Amino acid sequence: MKGPDVTQKFNQPLGGNEMPRFGAPATFMRLPTQPTAKGLDACFVGVPMDIGTSNRPGTRFGPRQIRAESSFVRPYNMATRAAPFESLQVADIGDVAIDTFNLPKCMDIITEAYDRILAEDCIPLTLGGDHTIAYPILRAIAKKHGPVGLIHVDAHADINEHMFGEPIAHGTPFRRAVEAGVLDTKRCIQIGLRGTGYAADDFDWTRSQGFRVVQAEECWWKSLTPLMEEVRAQMGDGPVYLSYDIDSLDPGFAPGTGTPEIGGLTTVQALEIIRGCWGLNLVGCDLVEVSPPYDISGNTALTAAYLLYEMLCVLPGVERRI
Repeated sequence: MKGPDVTQKFNQPLGGNEMPRFGAPATFMRLPTQPTAKGLDACFVGVPMDIGTSNRPGTRFGPRQIRAESSFVRPYNMATRAAPFESLQVADIGDVAIDTFNLPKCMDIITEAYDRILAEDCIPLTLGGDHTIAYPILRAIAKKHGPVGLIHVDAHADINEHMFGEPIAHGTPFRRAVEAGVLDTKRCIQIGLRGTGYAADDFDWTRSQGFRVVQAEECWWKSLTPLMEEVRAQMGDGPVYLSYDIDSLDPGFAPGTGTPEIGGLTTVQALEIIRGCWGLNLVGCDLVEVSPPYDISGNTALTAAYLLYEMLCVLPGVERRI
């Protein structure tokens, strides 16, 4: 049964039959843009930063290319029947104006920007940007919702004590988040961790804090739908934040990232993880570490755009058409 015509009530992506997909300003899904989150249920917001990276840069260009590739994405989810643009008011509110010469200052700039978004009761969907940004975002999220559960999908644990003696970098955000008390550590899970390390216990610090850690080898050759049933039970009704690093995917699927690791997740498993968040009290999501210079095809950014759309489809309040 078709739902009511609410296209006049909610913003709609610009369709490919109205304007060629290679035309029009490159907002996310060619949605309308506005300068603030006022009046929105959810927003797409970019944080074009790569000064927290430890090796290959380029994620400062991630939000721009994700937006460009998102013109491929259509408004209805044909698998889940989710109709986000018949359910929520959504717009692209542009980018956070980071200070590209001062990483510590960026932490406060980002937190303050998300304070303003959350003050409008708007759920932010973030286009990164390197993974450092998760820490200041979580600080803002916790101000509004208290300590939150975390679904962290990544090749790396991002729990370093320091990097080159610095406490803030893309390898430290979740240690800083735990120390700041912004996470409900009994409701945190990391999925897809893999690769080599500097010590045998590199993934054990979060386990000691109460996190569940599911390494990539536990995910090989299987559906992750059963895992997500367990995750939903673990998260319960409390607020949950989803942080998705594109390098959780095998570099055969997503080469455009700064720290690729072989043996990663597939795009099908990525969809299972995100679709498995349906019914959770998601209060924010991010997709980080897309580095366009390392994938001239644009397919990494295209994958990121589809995954961000899937995140929109599982937000609270999104209806599914029968």
